[in-house]
Amino acid sequence: MFCILKIHSTSTMHTTKEFLENNIRVKPELDALGALGDLAWYCIGASLWAKGYKLPTNVTALPDVTRNASGVILSITASLQWDKPNQTVANIHCSFLSHTSMDLAICGSNGSMHLRDFIIPYNETSAKFDFTFGAKFVDLHIGWNVRPEEVHVANNLPQEALMVQEFARLVASIRDCGSHPSIKWPEISRKTQVVVDAVKKSLELGCKPVAL
Repeated sequence: MFCILKIHSTSTMHTTKEFLENNIRVKPELDALGALGDLAWYCIGASLWAKGYKLPTNVTALPDVTRNASGVILSITASLQWDKPNQTVANIHCSFLSHTSMDLAICGSNGSMHLRDFIIPYNETSAKFDFTFGAKFVDLHIGWNVRPEEVHVANNLPQEALMVQEFARLVASIRDCGSHPSIKWPEISRKTQVVVDAVKKSLELGCKPVAL
């Protein structure tokens, strides 16, 4: 049976001196969580997506956190762990101090996939990811028996327009059909925030695991 074993995600961006001094994301009175509240949201969301939005069992912040003089997080790494039936570990790294990256790698028991632009795609109307299935080394370990398959996904609209379109659809279903408000997006947001808060709590506890 296929299961996800490891998830690795990064969301980093090279910022300017102006950003690090004046942007709202580095001001304690405006966005005190810094990179955790901004960049980590996407990495945590991607990890939850890969696990079918099941909350991790434990969340642990790693001690390599970097803060500015006001105590706002500029760079952080954390680990999310899911226990049985399918044990999975997700490592996320988010930083305002590194070269731009938006990587997501998911390794399973029988295959793996890798995205390099999972937040903001290189092209707003299309995206791609590498998928590898059943990979093994050939004789004498001089190569692989398969190459990654490059899977392309096309969109007629950019993701921001699709977001507005989805919102309009949900509103119309309530207005025109008497539907109840959808719980999908609020639940996804709530679970993502729960994990963000757990990383923050782990930091406050000296990088000890926080159970969810």
